[in-house]
Amino acid sequence: MDELTGALTSMSGFTPEPIPTARLNLLHLAVEHAQEMAAVLADPALHTFIGGEPACPAALRARYERLVAGSPDPAESWCNWVIQLRDCCRLTGFVQATVTEPHGTVADTATAGARAVGHRHLDEATPATAGPVAEIAWVVGTQWQGRGIATEAARGMAGWLGRRGVRTLVAHVHPDHRASAAVATACGLAPTDVWQDGEVRWTGPAAPPPPPAGVDQGVRVGDDV
Repeated sequence: MDELTGALTSMSGFTPEPIPTARLNLLHLAVEHAQEMAAVLADPALHTFIGGEPACPAALRARYERLVAGSPDPAESWCNWVIQLRDCCRLTGFVQATVTEPHGTVADTATAGARAVGHRHLDEATPATAGPVAEIAWVVGTQWQGRGIATEAARGMAGWLGRRGVRTLVAHVHPDHRASAAVATACGLAPTDVWQDGEVRWTGPAAPPPPPAGVDQGVRVGDDV
């Protein structure tokens, strides 16, 4: 336990914990999730903005094995959760964060192909000098979209990161992906003028704002990705 931030730490830094939200359980990614997640991510249309293509269970299992093993860079932590809808115990997608410790940098090559769909990293020109920085991503399967799951899960993750000392959140959003932009906005992020690989970098503090009065974040249509 880090006495300054209260973060659970391991050799590679932050260690994901289960995160409960109003309707969801964010569960620490395990290799055993590959079979069900392959079905969740099977729709080719899901990859229009996030890139890549659907992976078979065996390929996804191999990818999860590398992710679960953790980052080889002690200055960064790979935090990966699957999203479970609590009332039916079904997996619906995932959220993830790459946490960079102060004064560390993150190189895309560090993943050695281990990143899950949508998993990105800060570039080497972005040092985390003002405190831990987390680059976050979220994906919800096509059949589960339109229920506010991405917003609820991403906000739950953002709150967990903020409580454990992360200072800044970063996300990369395709300029045409309005649903993903809505999730980023709900997490307190705002677009910048920085582009990377055809996407806009969004940044904000790791403390998501409260939802607007009278708005149920769990039932808004159109804010899922």
